[in-house]
Amino acid sequence: QVQLVESGGGSVQAGGSLRLSCAASGYTYRSGCMAWFRQAPGKEREGVAAICLGGSTTYYADSVKGRFTISQDNAKNTLYLQMNGLKPEDTAMYYCAAGWSPRYGAWWYISRNYDYWGQGTQVTVSS
Repeated sequence: QVQLVESGGGSVQAGGSLRLSCAASGYTYRSGCMAWFRQAPGKEREGVAAICLGGSTTYYADSVKGRFTISQDNAKNTLYLQMNGLKPEDTAMYYCAAGWSPRYGAWWYISRNYDYWGQGTQVTVSS
């Protein structure tokens, strides 16, 4: 049984930093993508960043480029999201996703392409 458990969320002021972690059990990252998504109240879930092809390729939403960094530790089976320069508009529930396949197109940001999801960790950024 695959389990993804996120941690590291919290409340910070604008300009601050947080590092999210996603510990995976019952799942070994080999190919495809693992990703971070977020969902703010009243908004659709959106892709934030993904790491693909064994870590050789990373993708970012335009809104977080230059501020967020996705990485993985294969030995610990853990995915990370380092978030710097946080803005109030980054406030959302952040979810880890794994088990990607191109069922709905070969794009990392299509949430329906992922089979496994964590429970989410809340990030709140105040101005």
